[in-house]
Formats: sequence, structure tokens, C-alpha cells
Amino acid sequence: MTSSSLELVSSKSRRFQRPRGGSIATQQTASEQIIEKVTAWPGIEAGPGTRGEFAFTLGAREIGHLHGDYAAHFSCPKTLWAELKEQGRITHHPVFPGREGPAARSIEDEGDVRDVIALLRLNYERVVARHGLHARSAA
Repeated sequence: MTSSSLELVSSKSRRFQRPRGGSIATQQTASEQIIEKVTAWPGIEAGPGTRGEFAFTLGAREIGHLHGDYAAHFSCPKTLWAELKEQGRITHHPVFPGREGPAARSIEDEGDVRDVIALLRLNYERVVARHGLHARSAA
């Protein structure tokens, strides 16, 4: 990922306090925190997509994407989607209202940042379990 890619997702950003390296606190945007954590996972590539999103992929499979510092979108099996919706962790994807599978999560605070990372990790682990670390086949 290049600094210009990071600038793309950092525009109109929300900054949250995040401790780094001891007691000194620095500010990182929600997307910066998510990108830093998720791109550390083996095999993950990240970068701008074609519709203004910032996508995380494992091989040819997208595990989710960000829209700036405000929203994350995912896809998951209908049974998992229903469970996550019941827990209040996701809502319907705005492009697919009423459809189970595509999901959205707004990012408003540090708890949302942590849960977006956890939701991306769920998808990451599902893809690795089913297709292996490099997930080369098309989604």
C-alpha cells in the first residue's frame, strides 16, 4: 500500500486516540487502524477499488472493504449473516437492502474499529479454511 492509497481513505477522516509504544498516545484514523492491523495478516493485499472503496483481498477473494472512516462492507453466508445481524454487529448493505449475505457496519468509535477488524478476521479465516492461504480462484 502506498501513502497515496492511505490518503485516499483518510480524507474526511475521524481520528481516535490510540496508544502506541507505551504511554505516548497518537491519533490514527479509523481506516488507518484497520488497514494497519488487517494488512499484517499473511497473504492480505489492500488498495483502492473501482467504486471508491478500499478493499482487502486474499488472492482473488475480497474479505471486505472500507468506505473512508465511516463504513465497512462484507459478504458472508446467510446463516452467519443472520447471527451477526441478531447480535447487532451488522446491518443490511445499502446497495442490497433486505438481502441476507451482503452486510454493512458503520464506524463511529473505537469499539466499531475493533469489531470491523474482528469481522474482517472472520472472513479471512473462512477463506483460509476453505481455499487456503492464497485463495487463488475467483470469488
